[in-house]
Amino acid sequence: MATNEAVDTETDAAKSVEFWVDPACPWCWMTARWIVDEVAPQRDLTVTWRPISLLFKNQPPADSPYYTGALATHRMLRVMEAIRADLGDEPIQQWYLYCGTKVHHDQDRDFDIAEALEHLGLDAKFAAAADDESWDLAVRAGMDDGLSLVGDDVGTPIIAFIAEDGVRRGIFGPVITKVPSPEQSLVVWDAMRALTVMDEFWELKRTRNEAPTFPPRLDV
Repeated sequence: MATNEAVDTETDAAKSVEFWVDPACPWCWMTARWIVDEVAPQRDLTVTWRPISLLFKNQPPADSPYYTGALATHRMLRVMEAIRADLGDEPIQQWYLYCGTKVHHDQDRDFDIAEALEHLGLDAKFAAAADDESWDLAVRAGMDDGLSLVGDDVGTPIIAFIAEDGVRRGIFGPVITKVPSPEQSLVVWDAMRALTVMDEFWELKRTRNEAPTFPPRLDV
């Protein structure tokens, strides 16, 4: 029985993925939809969504055109961490997908957070976290954990997993402009995992020359 339990634990670890997000980032949204729509269902992955605040990361000044938008999604991350503290990781995916859909498909960063929570079947009490700076400790801790795996000179998306050798590894990317086909999505996923476990691998990159083409809007 002990042997079977060990195998089950290994299998669970191989199917667990961590994904660092800020709802502000369209590239992160593309990669998240690739994971959610194509990779996770085909590979039976469990995704744990972690915070990376672009308000903290980029530190735009208050008079910057980016400040208001970054603050709006930072407030969503505070709510994310309040939900996690009370209910665990399970409800976080629906919260992130709701926020990403509102931000990127509806162009709405000012939606009513309490109403959104109630719409998702979550307690509206979590809306109070949006303006509670004490949740910044949890946001920053989650962010620092992700950056500890990949270094400080990247943004989001960051993806991490436990490799076959038992080591937790992370990578920035992939950055994509469209969600690949179901078959190609798995090719990209397997290639990303293979490169991530190479300690001597650092970077593949070419200049972006097109904006993201979002998949259909989620019915959130």
